Amino acid sequence: MQADQFIAEYRARLSETLGRIPLDRVAQAIEWLREARDSGRGIFICGNGGSAATASHFVCDVLKGCSYGRPQRFRILALNDNLPTLTAYSNDVSYEQVFVEPLKNFAQPGDVLIALSGSGNSPNVLRAVEWANANGLRTIGLTGRGGGRLGPLAQLEIRVADPHMGRIEDGHMIVCHMIAYYFMESEGAGGGC
Repeated sequence: MQADQFIAEYRARLSETLGRIPLDRVAQAIEWLREARDSGRGIFICGNGGSAATASHFVCDVLKGCSYGRPQRFRILALNDNLPTLTAYSNDVSYEQVFVEPLKNFAQPGDVLIALSGSGNSPNVLRAVEWANANGLRTIGLTGRGGGRLGPLAQLEIRVADPHMGRIEDGHMIVCHMIAYYFMESEGAGGGC
């Protein structure tokens, strides 16, 4: 296949995939994050690989674009960003525990956990959501494919229903931008990272 053909096909399939994103669930996530911000609750986000990069990007957008110069600010943390802690738990305990253990330090009932997993089956993400559900947090799962185990485990699932990991990750980033830019552009003067 020629490059121009591949690119056109990728774009067409991505457009179809984005058309299947459940916008009502994205709107519900916005409401949960607004409620968390307005009541001073914490927001935590986690993922592996490309999902970790998306989580970090989302935190940057929210910390700066949605908080700078505003009377109400978000309290948000990407659990995958503290590399020393992540590797210490991986080495000394288990990689499955790298997200749940920091949650035990910082999370409180009423906080929000956003968990990203394209497959929906990442053990460390699942452990964090299980703990969050059992300890009074609201849980949002950004999934792909058929949702995996994360889909039914999360209280609010936003699924990018596509089998291709690249398009799933594209969709997750767009969902995160929908949320962040809602707060940047609908509640303030605009801007971004």
